[in-house]
Amino acid sequence: MTNNDIFRRIRYTFDLKDSTIVDIFALAEVSVAQEQVTAWLKKDDDDAFVTMKNKELAAFLNGFISFKRGKREGPQPVPESQLNNNMVFQKLRIALNLKADDILAAFELAGFNLSNHELSAFFRKPSHKNYRECKDQVLRNFLLGIQLQLRPNQEASISES
Repeated sequence: MTNNDIFRRIRYTFDLKDSTIVDIFALAEVSVAQEQVTAWLKKDDDDAFVTMKNKELAAFLNGFISFKRGKREGPQPVPESQLNNNMVFQKLRIALNLKADDILAAFELAGFNLSNHELSAFFRKPSHKNYRECKDQVLRNFLLGIQLQLRPNQEASISES
């Protein structure tokens, strides 16, 4: 999944307006213009499409954590320049304050079976012997499950790419 795919799915799932997204970036102490947000949300084949960099998605996710849970005291986390699916998954888990059972319920809604042990492997340190890389399919199904929880009456309008 590209950063833009993840960004579009989060925006749709939580029904975030462009102005709200600008505010979320501000919570991470990053300023973006509304035009920039619109360019990130464009389809990949659109001429105005702009690829979202890892640091920009990390800043959005850090701001999203503050948006959902409240801004923490002291300096805000610095957006990572390298981002992988495990880190995105972890940041979403923190933002939504999800426990293992909540995440497994989201996967079940998406029709994706995962055990508690498989799930915990995604949240381990990469140096841990039981660490497992989160593949695109896992992250896509998690986002779909969250979408089905929050917008159950909506058609799954985001294509399964």
